[in-house]
Amino acid sequence: MLTFHNPLHAGHAPAHEFFRGERVPCFETPERVFHVEQALRERGHAVAVPDTDSSAVLAQVHTPRYLAFLQTAWTQWLQISPHNAQLQPFPSVWPVRTLRSDVEPANFIARLGLYSMDNGSPLAAGTWDAAKAGADAAASAASKVSRGGRAAFCCTRPPGHHAGADFMGGYCFLNNAAVAAQTLRNQGAHRVAVLDVDYHHGNGTQSIFYDRADVLFVSIHGDPCTEYPFYLGHADETGEGDGAGFNLNLPLAAGSSAAAWFSALAVACQRIAEYRADALVVSLGLDAFEGDPISRFALTSADFSRLGERLCTLGLPTVFVLEGGYAAAELGTNAVNVLEGFEQC
Repeated sequence: MLTFHNPLHAGHAPAHEFFRGERVPCFETPERVFHVEQALRERGHAVAVPDTDSSAVLAQVHTPRYLAFLQTAWTQWLQISPHNAQLQPFPSVWPVRTLRSDVEPANFIARLGLYSMDNGSPLAAGTWDAAKAGADAAASAASKVSRGGRAAFCCTRPPGHHAGADFMGGYCFLNNAAVAAQTLRNQGAHRVAVLDVDYHHGNGTQSIFYDRADVLFVSIHGDPCTEYPFYLGHADETGEGDGAGFNLNLPLAAGSSAAAWFSALAVACQRIAEYRADALVVSLGLDAFEGDPISRFALTSADFSRLGERLCTLGLPTVFVLEGGYAAAELGTNAVNVLEGFEQC
């Protein structure tokens, strides 16, 4: 399968994050994509550089104020003190209920909190360049499919599905799946389905398309009562306004079996078929894997081949976008298993 990779992803390499209140080495590392690219090449799949500028689509998916902040955040951080080059900024205050979010504070850390849903997306010197190149890769994969390709894979990091129109979170800065879906719409697809199979609910993607009928969002994920992102992903969230009925969440209890997961996948695929989409975007989180260090589902590497086979039966032009998955050594096998399962059905 043709893959568009992110040549700048390694520039986003923060050293640490906060996990359960402790400072720990980052789970989301450049090694994740190194393993996937190695597996792709070893198994004979072409890897190409992005050939599409996502800037116009990003302006449709994200707000101007957020994009302006993200593009200049590291420069702003260094303007406070040149010594900050050796430090990672983290937000420490957020505009929660009763607080205002319409006025951008002058204080940098307050601005960072304004545009963050958590303190789990550490910035680095190359974050913007890496995120923008990833969005370019997503737009490139979608453009390839729009021009008649059966499928394409966006192999990139940082991931994107937790990023909303005006906020970052969960390692995500720009929403690559939303970029792919909007690119498909711009290039002639009347209806696009987005299927998110990451262990963690794609709250950003849901929020971007929640009031739209032209993009169906379907997600299989850990129950937000116990699993990140906690505050979105419940089954009663079905869309609003024009988007009423075009959002389907299928939360599963932590520890759910592969059998339970594939039962949810059957429901998801049925809804996508009923929607009669012109194209499909798959937010390909691979942290449903049984060995993932921060997730609690039980899929094996062989199950990811089965996932690809099932998605193929939908008969839709498909864009796969890499999301989470933190068992880095197995990530390449699991990703390519999905792609080859899709191709061989």
